[in-house]
Amino acid sequence: MTTGPYPTGWCRSSKWGDHQISFIVTGEARQDRASVVLIHGFGACKEHWRHNTAALARGRQTFAIDLLGFGSSSKPSSCLDGEALVPGSIRYGMDLWAEQVVDFLNDQGVAPVQLVGNSIGGVVALTCARRLEQLGRPARQVVLIDCAQRALDDKRLASQPLLARWVRPLLKSVVRQRWITGPLFRTLASPGMIRKVLEVAYPSGKNIDDQLVDLLLQPARDPQAPEAFRGFINLFNDRLAPDLLADLSTPVRLIWGRRTPGSRWRKPAAGWPTRPSRTSR
Repeated sequence: MTTGPYPTGWCRSSKWGDHQISFIVTGEARQDRASVVLIHGFGACKEHWRHNTAALARGRQTFAIDLLGFGSSSKPSSCLDGEALVPGSIRYGMDLWAEQVVDFLNDQGVAPVQLVGNSIGGVVALTCARRLEQLGRPARQVVLIDCAQRALDDKRLASQPLLARWVRPLLKSVVRQRWITGPLFRTLASPGMIRKVLEVAYPSGKNIDDQLVDLLLQPARDPQAPEAFRGFINLFNDRLAPDLLADLSTPVRLIWGRRTPGSRWRKPAAGWPTRPSRTSR
């Protein structure tokens, strides 16, 4: 087992309702520069930003947060649409995670803020930015790093192959079953499988090391970790980034690698804006 990448003094926790939220904070708050809040993707955690936080903190206050269900934050039982909401269970989704981030900003007194999201964290960041606009205190900027396309969302079904559309009802029925999602998660939460997924996600292979594999593996060994997995893979009708972008005034910057899986470097995916990004300090 490897040691954590952050100094002990950076590591904090706070309460969000009945849940424990884990995060790190470093750097100094400045009036002339917005604080940065880093939001990880699915299956990841705040430690995924281990090579970014120190550099960012040289110029501004920097936070990295574990979303509910991931990292060292609480992992409540999942409650899917159509299921009775039992005490202690939650409905995982973009709105829940965005609400978590907004309440975190309030609790920590973070303003102004730049939201940086990787993969599904990008959709969370956009949902959070939309909520901040509604509250009359918009974020300075949102940065999307390889933002998740959410190709399996029902709203994208028409673009899927005929076979995928035909088997969708069966798929949705199967992935609701804990006796299936539990063993599936445990199969995926192994060092070898995590490394294979990382090699697909990061084709250059840079920074894929034993420490990163272990940092992602440890939270996955929590007995409640399969619940967040079950909640996420059942999000067939949730927020899509292009829809959120169309309804957002906050400046947004998109960052995509040429070899990123699913990247449409020369031709943006359907619904994505083609206008240049606007940036702000």
